Amino acid sequence: MRHITTHDAPATGLRGIGDTSWHTRGACHGMDVEDADAVFFPLPRDHEAIAEAKELCGWCPVRRDCLDYALENVLKEGIWGGLTEAERRPWHDGLPQRLDYRRVTAFFRGRDVHLTEAERQVVIDHAYVRGWRPDRLAAALQISHKHARDLLRQAANKVFDRDRTYGVPRPKKKRKKPTPAAGSPAPAAPATQQPVARPAASTPAPAPLGKAA
Repeated sequence: MRHITTHDAPATGLRGIGDTSWHTRGACHGMDVEDADAVFFPLPRDHEAIAEAKELCGWCPVRRDCLDYALENVLKEGIWGGLTEAERRPWHDGLPQRLDYRRVTAFFRGRDVHLTEAERQVVIDHAYVRGWRPDRLAAALQISHKHARDLLRQAANKVFDRDRTYGVPRPKKKRKKPTPAAGSPAPAAPATQQPVARPAASTPAPAPLGKAA
């Protein structure tokens, strides 16, 4: 927490786990180090300090990024993203299976995102569909050119197997209206039928009641 609340981010030549560009936009950024440690690392039963930290996290604009940072770096102490250690435990357990398409989108926008295995596979599949070359995927995932080439080949085989199994949907063709040949008369517009007046049928007069004469 100390390097987050200080005004200057630490200089390091290593690629950090997860995106850290959010630090300077955190609600706790710029706080005194001792005050931040007291607020965000309270004792387990110090409910007043926990409530104070959660209140501060409640209006923080990078609360989700803070939580991701704690999960990706396996930080088990302190309050991160408005959650205590006990509240984050289920998130830690299910982290490898997480699939957040917002993080995938952020990756394609150039952000340094620590992808889970599921998110990484989605990136590879979309990279193949977008026509990425192996060198571009290798630079994005920080892997070798040969490994990137193999991953794109696997993605291509997956698409081929899917199309072979389910078929390739073809777009529906629009029917073209027949055009009259040159010199042929244009089709006459359908005439509107006028109602024909028919004479009313004469009905025989009713026979008089009673016996005939």
